[in-house]
Amino acid sequence: MGILNLTPDSFYDGGRYKNDKAILTQVDKMLNEGASFIDVGAYSSRPGADHISVEEEKSRLLPILSLLQSKYGENILISVDTFRSEVAKEALQHGTALINDISAGRYDPGLFAAVAELNVPYILMHMQGSPKTMQQNPQYEKVVQEVLDFFIAEIGKLRALNVHDVLVDPGFGFGKTVEHNYQLLKNMHVFQMLEVPVLAGLSRKSMINKVLKIKASDALNGTTALHMVALQQGAKVLRVHDVRPAVETVKLWQQLEQTQ
Repeated sequence: MGILNLTPDSFYDGGRYKNDKAILTQVDKMLNEGASFIDVGAYSSRPGADHISVEEEKSRLLPILSLLQSKYGENILISVDTFRSEVAKEALQHGTALINDISAGRYDPGLFAAVAELNVPYILMHMQGSPKTMQQNPQYEKVVQEVLDFFIAEIGKLRALNVHDVLVDPGFGFGKTVEHNYQLLKNMHVFQMLEVPVLAGLSRKSMINKVLKIKASDALNGTTALHMVALQQGAKVLRVHDVRPAVETVKLWQQLEQTQ
């Protein structure tokens, strides 16, 4: 899953794609390198990110969805990163195939119902707190167990609404310390008991940068290392800024798995 951020303040590539040409160039690159999905986000979820209105989110997002649909048609699968039912509904009218929700329905009580009504696949992510506050002092007794219990409860709610096409995302960096993140990564195989695909969003995150004492711009090597771990732990989707290295990692992991 290749990331296309339309926000001016995302932690790694905020403000990079400011016009149609830059956006299409990047999407072409990701598709040519092997991306299965393009995940488009117009609301920054970096730690400390400011809140924006529904109208601002739509003004950033919808014209770009129209642009992508116009150029690629059925040759692209678009995921939209939003927690708002209104945005999700309008995004689906612009060719979106999947909703990626960092809030797990907590910020908009109508989102689960909208996903059910729209009959669209849904990514359920765990986050403690909000983007504005999540990294101030995250606390868990047993982080893996608490995230698992959260998924069990929320998947139950979605199943009750007849939403069956669900993926889960442990939410690396979303209300977790570095130690919490590595506990989740080391034990991510536990989430296979949910019998749904697990997405790993590790790309260039602070759990890499803080350990290696580097900037996000220097974190590709660390990202690749953790992607291999995630695949070995059962991840089925990698959400990434750098598609080619991730695709190569998947191919090498597949070769390793096939070797007797």
